[in-house]
Amino acid sequence: MSTIALDMQDDQFGKSQKIVIVEDNVSLADIYKTRLELLGYKCFTAYDGIAALNIIEHELPDLVLLDLMVPKIAGDQILETMRKSAWGRSIPVFIISNLNESDAPVGLREMGIEGYAVKANLSNNQLDQLVDNILKPADQTEDVVLETKDSQDGEEGTISLGTHQ
Repeated sequence: MSTIALDMQDDQFGKSQKIVIVEDNVSLADIYKTRLELLGYKCFTAYDGIAALNIIEHELPDLVLLDLMVPKIAGDQILETMRKSAWGRSIPVFIISNLNESDAPVGLREMGIEGYAVKANLSNNQLDQLVDNILKPADQTEDVVLETKDSQDGEEGTISLGTHQ
């Protein structure tokens, strides 16, 4: 069992950084939200694509954690809509999906994502770490690679984040 240290993540204006979690599995979205709020982030959840776009446009978050397979509007279409709009063009997006990246819609990286992870290979601690690496990258100058191990079949993998300067 792991513990979470409380660390208020304030941006340059003294407000908590905002994260929109787009995930149709309510229980999983609640786990992500609870963990990230304990780290000091202000989180919003959307369980379908229409709600996601409305929340993202209204809140203009510092990060979107995006599932690809959500109802009403798929995750890749959410990302495409964001990138074509003035309000969503520069919002960092990290994909967390049950699809392997090779099975995901083509062109996600070209639309500008921070990284990609398969849910089954992502531990809660790794989620915390990748969010911190994206939102607090001041001293980071090279790629971050998180090693994963699937506890059921022993399969290993990696989660990569892009370079931040």
